Amino acid sequence: MTRACHAAVGALLLALVAAPARADITGFIGANTTPANRQTRGFAVGVGLLIVGFEFEYASTTDDPTAGAPSLKTGSGNLLLQTPGAFFGFQPYLTTGAGIYQEELLAHQDTGFGLNTGGGVKMNLVGPIRLRVDYRVFKQGSGALNSTAHRVYAGLNLKF
Repeated sequence: MTRACHAAVGALLLALVAAPARADITGFIGANTTPANRQTRGFAVGVGLLIVGFEFEYASTTDDPTAGAPSLKTGSGNLLLQTPGAFFGFQPYLTTGAGIYQEELLAHQDTGFGLNTGGGVKMNLVGPIRLRVDYRVFKQGSGALNSTAHRVYAGLNLKF
């Protein structure tokens, strides 16, 4: 076979097995539990293929000076590995990503590179509306007051 023929066969096979891309957006509220429980709010915008998804996520956690708990803002790009669709209304996923964080408490301020790992589930509610529940562990730079932070949230997810 010629190179052009190989390319044409490859393109045809890719077109036959490739799933259409799906997008979603999530608004969430939850808790950052390190070192004390504080409210977290944020959003995520993502696109997924068959089992691989990509998302951008932003979250903001309030501070609690009396508990020595800093505010934390994170923005990250994440990779999701998920089931191809929902099973009995549930679509579980694992995620990992990297991005920027900013931590502040009184006179302390630290901005740096951070990593996150976690997982969750998207549960069908009505039509394109789903409930998303997520748990993440954030690893922050050496200048952070808490080099590891834990976050759990629930939010409404709209798939389109």
